[in-house]
Amino acid sequence: MATEIWGQVRGELLETLGKNTFVTWIEPLALSSLQDGVASFDAPTTFLGNWVARNYSDQIRRILGKAGASVDRLEFSVPRSAPRPAARTPQPETRAAPPPRPSDEPDLPGAPIDQRFTFDTFVVGKPNELAHAAARRVAEGGPTSFNPLFLYGGVGLGKTHLMHAIAWELHQRQPQMRVLYLSAEQFMYRFVQALRERQIMDFKELFRSVDVLMVDDVQFIAGKDSTQEEFFHTFNALVDQNKQIVISADRAPGEIKDLEDRIKSRLQCGLVVDLHPTDYELRLGILQQKVQFYSNQYSGLTVADGVLSFLAHRITSNVRVLEGALTRLFAFASLVGREITLELAQDCLADILRTSDRRATVEEIQRKVADHYNVRLSDMIGPKRARAIARPRQMAMYLSKQLTSRSLPEIGRRFGGRDHTTIMHGVRVIEDLQKTDHQIAEDLQMLRRLLES
Repeated sequence: MATEIWGQVRGELLETLGKNTFVTWIEPLALSSLQDGVASFDAPTTFLGNWVARNYSDQIRRILGKAGASVDRLEFSVPRSAPRPAARTPQPETRAAPPPRPSDEPDLPGAPIDQRFTFDTFVVGKPNELAHAAARRVAEGGPTSFNPLFLYGGVGLGKTHLMHAIAWELHQRQPQMRVLYLSAEQFMYRFVQALRERQIMDFKELFRSVDVLMVDDVQFIAGKDSTQEEFFHTFNALVDQNKQIVISADRAPGEIKDLEDRIKSRLQCGLVVDLHPTDYELRLGILQQKVQFYSNQYSGLTVADGVLSFLAHRITSNVRVLEGALTRLFAFASLVGREITLELAQDCLADILRTSDRRATVEEIQRKVADHYNVRLSDMIGPKRARAIARPRQMAMYLSKQLTSRSLPEIGRRFGGRDHTTIMHGVRVIEDLQKTDHQIAEDLQMLRRLLES
């Protein structure tokens, strides 16, 4: 009787809560008894039972009442022989082959996984080929020679796309694998909630029983001492069990301010991969892929020659802005019933193009260069001629000439009133040095990325 009633209730909860919430929180429950106004459930963990009691008990009691069972309260307990939470273990001889694309989310209560972000939709180019290859290796699900995998780069370069792609691929290849993906902010929130509600052991059990832990934007735990402490112990516990960890951030571990040294050291012991800013070829490839997708949505629309090349040249900030511009362009052209021409793109995307034309200022260049070489800004624009000051000053002069529209006399005025011939000399020195000095060339490349991001 109880089983039959629970079957009806589950069906309505699925419609009410939606598939993702249902699979995460309701599906793992089993109704063990229904008597004296009490509905007793077996839950895989105390954490899950408490979560359901806090968030869904009223809905469950209401639907139970509609099904003919008058219930005053719900009780949740964890059987001694309870299986690990949310792990699916269908028999090998009856398990169907995974679908071409996973149709539901990973089973643990992490962040939602975006179905659009798969390896098939990730455009590979020189700036991201190493990150893509490393992510593919982790997604195969076997042992790797690097743990953790640490992906870093600026906004819109593909870190989160690769994280989602790994989760989807693992879910498809090994449905029984416990993969937990969430942001660093969500990790911190769950930890603080567990402390407040005195459920820290449930928190530890949840995070240390996974097969793969994926944490996005780990820089957000920097400076949060208690969260860093728990993250460090969780990290160590999983590595000791040979469980895979994948981390992303907006900068390299050693460059994350206020992150504990011991965590930096642990993050650096695996494979650290930089997703470089997109180049023209990669941006053009992304646009071409998106055009194929939109052509199915907006039948009859055509893109004139030169439009994609124009966008790939002009919108260099990040992929999200680039894709958003193309989305707007197709929508606008569809509404007005016009071909997507270069003129239409210039009119429709005028604000995005203006923003993308933003150039670094001389003052911004001076600050970045001074920080990079650890010299005082006042010394850089002052009269000192020591080599430790002169070389960074010449680097800043060169970048000011390359990245701003200021004239040489204007740049000279911002470098302590120097003559334009001094600026010309500094520019020539760096032009010559970068051809022979590997360190100068690397410094220039890094500073350009900082200033153009």
